[in-house]
Amino acid sequence: MEQPKAIEHNGKPPGAILFMCGLNTIRSPMAEAIARGMLPQGTYVASAGVRAGERNPFVDVVLDEIGLSLGRRQPQTLEELEDDFFDIIITLSPEAHHAALELTRSNAIDVIYWPTIDPSVAGGTREQILNAYREVRDHLLGLIESRLVEHRGSL
Repeated sequence: MEQPKAIEHNGKPPGAILFMCGLNTIRSPMAEAIARGMLPQGTYVASAGVRAGERNPFVDVVLDEIGLSLGRRQPQTLEELEDDFFDIIITLSPEAHHAALELTRSNAIDVIYWPTIDPSVAGGTREQILNAYREVRDHLLGLIESRLVEHRGSL
């Protein structure tokens, strides 16, 4: 099976990455925390939503299971970002993808779409809901590892 192609910007790994989703409450902050834990220290990683949202406690639970944390980080919109220069924007929802394409029409910023389900639609017991969040976490872990983390010396 062919390995997924690593994401590059001008022939090298991106130095500044923005993850985007609808509310910046689940998928994009989860991706931000995972990427911060896996990418080289000099890589700038941020996340934002198209609209304002509230922090989701299930995200804290599933990140804690793998030794990560959002710390005091709160959801933010694109307008609230402190920095707006990114090599690449990775969108995780259709709404975010359309917004990113509109935002970057006149800029040389790569926009990549990683379709990622919204676990907040899951129902059932607390454990069933957590399993939906774990699936999203593991999906993002796999994408970040296979497309953003440099695998030196591996075949």
